[in-house]
Amino acid sequence: MKKNVATIRDVAAAAGVSTATVSKFVNGAQRFSPAVEATITEVIAKLGYRSNPLAASMITGRTKSIGLSVLDVSNPHFTSIVKGANRVAQAHGYTLLLVDTEENPGRERPLLEALSRRVDGMIVFSRMLEEEMDWMTELGKPLVFFGRLNRLEIPWVISDDHRGAYMLTRHLVSLGHKRIAYLSFPRSRRDEERLGGIRECLAAHGMELIVHESSAPTAAEGERVCSAIMLGGEHPDALICYNDLMALGFMKAAQPLGFKLPEDMSVAGFDNIQYGLYTSPALTTVDLQSERMGAAAMEKLIATIDGKAPPTTTMIEPQLILRGSTIKRN
Repeated sequence: MKKNVATIRDVAAAAGVSTATVSKFVNGAQRFSPAVEATITEVIAKLGYRSNPLAASMITGRTKSIGLSVLDVSNPHFTSIVKGANRVAQAHGYTLLLVDTEENPGRERPLLEALSRRVDGMIVFSRMLEEEMDWMTELGKPLVFFGRLNRLEIPWVISDDHRGAYMLTRHLVSLGHKRIAYLSFPRSRRDEERLGGIRECLAAHGMELIVHESSAPTAAEGERVCSAIMLGGEHPDALICYNDLMALGFMKAAQPLGFKLPEDMSVAGFDNIQYGLYTSPALTTVDLQSERMGAAAMEKLIATIDGKAPPTTTMIEPQLILRGSTIKRN
């Protein structure tokens, strides 16, 4: 026999108040006397009443959902960011709605415009140039951006890429490396900061940087460019990759070419994804605190939604993780 489901009218009748009072109490739209709130709470528990989220959103104007746009959900760096953001969202009673733009700038605007109609605010990764992003501020929703912004007044969260790159380069220099190269991904705004950190450190030691450009931040791209770097004349004795995925792809391709790593060349990356622990050799990397970045962005956005004034920028300190893929040069 089907059990009858309690309605808001049932709660109101049993509590001796109006349905409007019950609705406002359940949705946090208004406070009442302790006696009234205690009575409503007791009746809700007794009847097993559950509020309708759609009806609640019509009353409060909130969906209790937050949108998160990432560039490639298959990249463990972004997976960790989602994990951190989701943990904070759940703790505050929000549901996380995820959008994967798949490293396709043409998908970003239509996906974010559609997402904005279903959420109370959004956290955004984007490859767009800042001067092309004005439309985001016109969506009418609170925003938090991953990455440094110079013109738009949107709060942002970032790990200190410049500092992380400097620390990693200083480590390689201390190991005696003389020919250091960087496998860059120019489409990323964070690439410039990493380049800056590497160059600053090398300049302090009177050294030049060799730069190789890539077209995608993927393991397949790292694998593809390996032969050109290793077989194109005198190869570097150390290679810093834009991210760990590229470094892992590069390491995979180097061995069939007859090279031993790290004996022939040290390799390092950024992100500290878990797969770097299980390669041979294990990957030296810069931990950008991906999960912490996601949590910080979500905390900032929820504070904005609640009408508070969080700091407009949050810079997270990176950590250098030393493993077997970098060794001392004789």
